[in-house]
Amino acid sequence: MNKSFITNLIALLTMVVGHFINQPLLFSVGLFALSGAITNWLAVHMLFEKVPFLYGSGVIPARFEEFKAAIRQLMMEQFFTEENIDRFLSDGSNQGAALNLAPIIEKVDLSPAFDDLVSVIESSSFGGMLAMVGGSEALQPLREPFIAKMKVSVAEITQSEHFNTLLREELEQPNVMAGMRDKVSDIIEKRLNELTPQLVKDIIQTMIRKHLGWLVVWGGVFGGLIGLVAALSEVI
Repeated sequence: MNKSFITNLIALLTMVVGHFINQPLLFSVGLFALSGAITNWLAVHMLFEKVPFLYGSGVIPARFEEFKAAIRQLMMEQFFTEENIDRFLSDGSNQGAALNLAPIIEKVDLSPAFDDLVSVIESSSFGGMLAMVGGSEALQPLREPFIAKMKVSVAEITQSEHFNTLLREELEQPNVMAGMRDKVSDIIEKRLNELTPQLVKDIIQTMIRKHLGWLVVWGGVFGGLIGLVAALSEVI
């Protein structure tokens, strides 16, 4: 059972008991607590669901386009600003961390590089000597060792501080950062375009609805206190 249901049940039982045992004070506390809890429960419900004849209900799904625009604006103006990107790239805590490109390099096909190397040798003054020992076919056994060594060498280069410094300097160029922001903006825009009113409602419900249950609880508490004050004022 959730907080809203328990609060409404306690308020209702208090009102019913006060009525049957003829206790106006208890009845007033229960009545006001129930009215406060139900009012707040209805307000929470109206955020997410359209209620017939109640203008303004279902505001979250009805305004989902505005929510999408607000999310995009928040992401681009608060998180992915040029200043934040530049601060991240220039942050001393990131400068010591080399960019690990080894997994990518391992997947790259370097066979064309070997073929180009063979072509250069054939076109050079060593071409005649190569032809005497079997031509380009004589170099084919070197293909795999060449590729393996190239991958190791390129990975080591990308791990060097000099390479990472050059990379950061290039990424910090205004036109590069502008391009990065444009790409991020496109990604956010495409993802937001996939959202539907129901999905927006579900996302917001997941984030805040369980906490909104306390509105019902406190509505019942303050309603009960108002009922107590009202009943005591009549007695006095």
